Amino acid sequence: MNYTELSKEISYALRHAPWEYELEMDEKGGVPITQLLSALHLNSKWEYVVEDDLIKMIEKSEKKRHEISNGKIRAFYGHSIPMKIMKEEKMPPNILYHGTARRFMGSIAEKGLLPRSRQYVHLSQDIATAENVGKRHDNNPQILVIDSLSAWNDGTKFYYGNEKVWLADMVPSKYISEK
Repeated sequence: MNYTELSKEISYALRHAPWEYELEMDEKGGVPITQLLSALHLNSKWEYVVEDDLIKMIEKSEKKRHEISNGKIRAFYGHSIPMKIMKEEKMPPNILYHGTARRFMGSIAEKGLLPRSRQYVHLSQDIATAENVGKRHDNNPQILVIDSLSAWNDGTKFYYGNEKVWLADMVPSKYISEK
């Protein structure tokens, strides 16, 4: 296990692009370890990483960049993002995007977008962010176009995350089309 590379990957996820990993941070920047491991396991390079590897990574690091406490991991410093994804119910933009693996399309067509192991469905304000998220699941991801304003008007709840991310409890399939 290359702990330096793992540390860089985790630092990027926690400090700069939690939405690419679909991580939900608390007010201190903490993310459930199980959620981080699930995100890492989507990449074959990190598919066998376990909690003990995270502990060893922290112990071996000369610069103490991360902390594990109460089942969560966080970066100490260097964040380029707002620390918390706030759950503020708000009217979304007309259109949002979601990047996903093509293998999930049948389930999405049938059930809509569901949060799976997360608390919320993560949606992107722009196509580039959706593509980056989707590439964590599939080298050639499917980009979905969400008719978020219609969904909102019909009672789907949306929450403002930050300038790139919106959250929803779920999105019914009738509001989803393929780009």
